[in-house]
Amino acid sequence: MAIAKAERLMNLALCLLGTRRPLSKRELRDSIEAYVEATRPDRGAAGRPEKGAAASEDSFNRMFERDKDDLRELGLVIETVENLDGEVGYLARRDSNRLPAITLDAEEAAALGLAAKVWQQARLAGAASGALQKLRAAGLPEDVDPYEAHGALEPRIPVHEAAFEPLMLACRDRRPVVFDYRKASAARPETRTVEPWALECWRGHWYLAGWDRDRGAERVFRLSRITGRVRSRGTGFTAPVPDVVTVRETVAGWAGEIADRSALIRLRSGAGYPLRAKAAKVRELGNGWDELEIPYGHGLDAWLVEFGPDVVVLEPAELRADVVDRLRAVAKG
Repeated sequence: MAIAKAERLMNLALCLLGTRRPLSKRELRDSIEAYVEATRPDRGAAGRPEKGAAASEDSFNRMFERDKDDLRELGLVIETVENLDGEVGYLARRDSNRLPAITLDAEEAAALGLAAKVWQQARLAGAASGALQKLRAAGLPEDVDPYEAHGALEPRIPVHEAAFEPLMLACRDRRPVVFDYRKASAARPETRTVEPWALECWRGHWYLAGWDRDRGAERVFRLSRITGRVRSRGTGFTAPVPDVVTVRETVAGWAGEIADRSALIRLRSGAGYPLRAKAAKVRELGNGWDELEIPYGHGLDAWLVEFGPDVVVLEPAELRADVVDRLRAVAKG
């Protein structure tokens, strides 16, 4: 008789919560009766196997992935850990799956409900719903509807980058990651090993702030420039994680919103209105060109490149060199 799915999920959850080290798929398959049944070759009337080992393994893999996703949607925090040999293991730490007593008033519950409606992607919507179910279990009153107070509001945060979800989970689980990143000034992507701190949306673009192990310093990465798959790399951070406010200030600085100097550029007349709006001084040069003094912060070189031949950087020399490097990278494709 087939074991009910609810019992299978319960057994998987108990295994993940009861272990002190990550368990591989093979170990979980051998420990849970339903998975043993799924991988056991079927026998025909003559006693010959009707389903080979490869088919049994595929059946188990599909079942395990579905079960793991179902548990996560129910609110169980499952960590994915890769050891030095490249073998992937899973565990659910008790301290990550335990909530203290929670008391929420109607306004606080409404705020949480509004936050849960922000995410429109299916898997994130499931995670948000699971979080609300976990709060119910921790003491959120049944007569409080977290969606009702602001039911007319439909907030949305668009996410188009494939790297968003694995990075969001890595930030949550405090898990280092490896990915290929193509800087705007580089022709080819480079492999980066990062301890992810937080994801921030700034001016319509998503950024990851974290500790770059290869450079030994904090860095900010624009998600649209991450190429390929985001991979996990072991557990444990080597650098302290700053508070949320500091991370937001870091993203703002790397996104070019914090300027501590001035730059002098030449701008074609009738072009570059966003640059003109930020200019502290504008002087007509004649022959279809103007001279502007604009705030200079990190990321200005990437912005100036977007205006193409309508902009010429006069000073400082480092900004001019950065713009030239970016243009050369674009020309190389």
